[in-house]
Amino acid sequence: MWYAITAIVALIAGGAAGFFIGVAYLRKQLEKMQSDPAMLQQMAKQMGYNLDKKQMQKMQQMMKNQKFRP
Repeated sequence: MWYAITAIVALIAGGAAGFFIGVAYLRKQLEKMQSDPAMLQQMAKQMGYNLDKKQMQKMQQMMKNQKFRP
């Protein structure tokens, strides 16, 4: 009985901790991406877009204005 309750509590706690760690990691990556045009270019290529210099500058400006905090 106690094993089942402990397992359920551990599963919920681990899921919540994993979620918050994942969100923090994603925010850090997005903030890094703001200052690194190569990362932005790579992300755009993975999505199927080929950005020229003007589009790249516009994208960087948009990301600098974006806040990645709730």
